[in-house]
Amino acid sequence: MIKPLPRLKLQGFNNLTKSLSFNIYDLCYAVADEQRGRYIEYIDDAYNADRLTQILTDVAKIIGANILNVARQDYDPQGASVTILISEEDVVDRRAAGPQVLSDVVREHKSDANQDASVVAHLDKSHITVHTYPETHPHNGIATFRADIDVATCGVISPLKALNYLIESFESDIVVVDYRVRGFTRDVKGKKHYIDHKINSIQEYLSKTIRTRYEMIDVNVYQENIFHTKMHVKEFDLDTYLFDATAKSLSFKERLRIEAQLKREIEELFHGRNLAD
Repeated sequence: MIKPLPRLKLQGFNNLTKSLSFNIYDLCYAVADEQRGRYIEYIDDAYNADRLTQILTDVAKIIGANILNVARQDYDPQGASVTILISEEDVVDRRAAGPQVLSDVVREHKSDANQDASVVAHLDKSHITVHTYPETHPHNGIATFRADIDVATCGVISPLKALNYLIESFESDIVVVDYRVRGFTRDVKGKKHYIDHKINSIQEYLSKTIRTRYEMIDVNVYQENIFHTKMHVKEFDLDTYLFDATAKSLSFKERLRIEAQLKREIEELFHGRNLAD
């Protein structure tokens, strides 16, 4: 649960912007070219624009936001995008959102009639987006699915409420999370406040199940209200990383080679840099 500071008497609207950003990675090893092709097909089907739209719609409900608009896109040959604009309060008439919100929606969602479908769900002064990047390597057999997710809110609603749901909604071997509170809000006495809740680490908002499953490290800049957490699964079971294959079907030498490749890939993505050969 979010730990609020004593309730502030504000001069007008709470102008603090709270941004939660993810890079989520799922890794697998596909032995043959046709298996790598089937992996891309599987990912594109499992995380298509329709599925992503449902996930983001659920996020909006979890954080207590109202969706103003949704736009979505499936890409050729692979990948999908969804973006949502949300409101902190119920919207009875779209015109009540104001000309700026409406113009932003129109400008962002104008698209070429020949383009594939994409998803955008808009929030009033806030947004939720997801973009997927499935890819395979033609030489080493590694296949990677990356999802980039952003939840930005303005006001008292917090994206941290959707933290656990988003991690559980994807096949998350590695998760890199950033949370930042930006701007300020002013109380009735004119004093500026740069954060309206207590936080020492993103880990405080993770469920016990997730904390048990992942190894995690923090890099936080408290004076700037910037919080960064990296996570990767603790347990390594080769069978969970093989696509259309089992460890028993491989020779002992092949298992060792593939396991070493996958562990190296995990370490490189977790640390954000290539390891020296």
